[in-house]
Formats: sequence, C-alpha cells, structure tokens
Amino acid sequence: MSDAALPRTGTSTDAFETRLGEVLTRMRERAYAFPAPYSQLWETVERMATGGKKIRPRLLLGAYEALGGIDERSAIDAACAMELLHLALVIHDDVIDKDVTRRGEMNITGSFASEAMVRGAGRSEATAWGEASSLLAGDLVLTLSHSLLARLEVPEDRRQAVLDVFDDTVFESAAGEHHDVWLSMRLEQSSPEDVLAMVDQKTAAYSFRAPLVTAAVLAGATTALITELESIARQIGVVYQLRDDVLGLFGDEHQTGKSTLSDLREGKETLLVTYARSDVAWTGVEHLFGDPSLTAADGARLRRVIEESGALVFVESVIAERCTAIDEAIRAASLPPSLHTQLTELTVTCRTRVS
Repeated sequence: MSDAALPRTGTSTDAFETRLGEVLTRMRERAYAFPAPYSQLWETVERMATGGKKIRPRLLLGAYEALGGIDERSAIDAACAMELLHLALVIHDDVIDKDVTRRGEMNITGSFASEAMVRGAGRSEATAWGEASSLLAGDLVLTLSHSLLARLEVPEDRRQAVLDVFDDTVFESAAGEHHDVWLSMRLEQSSPEDVLAMVDQKTAAYSFRAPLVTAAVLAGATTALITELESIARQIGVVYQLRDDVLGLFGDEHQTGKSTLSDLREGKETLLVTYARSDVAWTGVEHLFGDPSLTAADGARLRRVIEESGALVFVESVIAERCTAIDEAIRAASLPPSLHTQLTELTVTCRTRVS
C-alpha cells in the first residue's frame, strides 16, 4: 500500500515510532535478567517491528486527529497496541502456515531454528525450538498490546470500551484464522460466502475495524458514528484482502516481495480458488494445489486454469462492487471532511495497490 494513501498525522507518526521503540527496548532490557536466548527473542521481535507500512497505527492516529482527539499520548499508546496486535497475529500466523520467512528475511521460527542447527541440533529438534520461540513471542507481544490499552490514562468508560474492542478483535480474528485453516483442509465444499466471511473475521476485524473504532472511542465519538465507521472499516478490510489475494497469485514478485507460488503451495482457499473449483479444468490441476514442492511450471499451470475459469474477472468485479458500496457508505456517514477524504483515498489505494 502506498504511503500516500495513509493519513498524515503531523508529529504523531514520529512520536509513535519513538514510543514503540521505548516499549520494546524496555522489554528487551527486562529480558537480560534471564537466559541469553530470551533477550535474543526480544531483539528479534524488535527487528520485526521496524519497517513496514504501519497501516494500523497510522489509521488510528489519522482518525483520532480528524475526530477532534487532543490526548496525543493516549492515542500514541493505542497506536502502539494496534501495531503490536498485528505483530502478534503475524507471528502466530507464520507458525500456523509453517513459514520461516517474513518480508524476505527469516522470521522468529527461521532464525532460531537456523541458529540451533548451526550449533548442532537436528532439523526436527531445531524446528520445534523455532516454533516454540515464535509461539511464546506471539503470546508475549499480544499481552504487551493488551497491557498498553489497560494502562491508558483516559476516563474509565472509554478505557473499558477500548478493551472491549480489543477483546472482540482478538476473539474474532482467532475465529477467522481457525476458519481459514479449516477451509484449507478442503474437508467440505466452501462457498464464496464462506471465504468472504473468513476474510472479514481474519483481516478486516483487526486491520481496519480495530484501529478506526478504537480511535473513535478515544475521541469520544457518538455511538451512531462509531457504528457507521465500523461498517465502513470492515468493507475496506475485505477489499484490502481480496486485492492481497490477487497479488499473491498474479502480482509482480519484485513489488510484492512475495512469491506467486506461496499461496498455491500453502493451499490457501481464496475467493479466486473457490470460484475456479467450479470450472471443469480444475480437476486436472487440483492435485497440484497445496503441494509444498510445487514447481514454477506447475504454479504457472494452476494460475492459468484459475484465470481462464473467470475467477480473476469475478474477484475484480467483487472488489469493484465493494468499493462502490464503500463510497456510498462514506458519503452517507456523518464523518468529518478530513476523515471522509482519508477513507475515500484509502479505499482507492486498497483497490489499485500493487504491493
């Protein structure tokens, strides 16, 4: 996603980066009192937290400012919590997907397993160590995210409302992740509605609804406005993920930083795949889908069948229809002009992004 599509928040973005660094540095320094691998774990978490587009904190800070919020410190801590929630879910997701890299570099599982093998551990033992490290890191970061929100120095009713948003988000995102794994096992026929529901739960809930609704709660927005914003956020999140799925198969690897074989090897049940299953040609390539050792040639064969089934055209039409609905919802909502503009531009970028 282009940086230009994300809210400009004055000094808040720099202050956010500084505060996130302080929070993680404190945890790393606490870890020095324990065996060396534990501080190494926090050092790895710190590295993972650097870089990236910081979509969620920037959405929160931009919305908070647009809605008239004036307590920058509380907004920044909430933004840190959103980024840490994202990091925790990403860490756990990599374990579930058996991934050992993230953004072109080794993730926690990969780096800890690799070091263990260098020091003499067998592959199985090293993998178990790497995955255990990832699971623990994800748990720790998730707890840290919750702790930041629980300590916000805001009126009690707002803090409780923010914690309710967090609780709902984690609960729903876990349901979406669980459903995603279930669909990928292909034990029953999935429908486009099943996939879209999973996307709403797994991605839209924490990536767009949580930061925008949290910002609205902290800014003291009305219940009616929060409801409008929640609906818009969910729809934008679905568009974002559908575009992500298209890029995962048909994007430019140099721009996305992701192999176009990854989702096919994983057997990821996207809307593209669900639609392609209805085409007679799918039976000739179904055995390739979900093959961890899928070759580039067979990957191209799978992509060709998916495209020729009309799946790509179908998903693009769903994205277009959703964007039209989002535009209508934004125009009808009682949003401040600056937030109206932010969300409109964000929707366009989610639809057209190439990375």
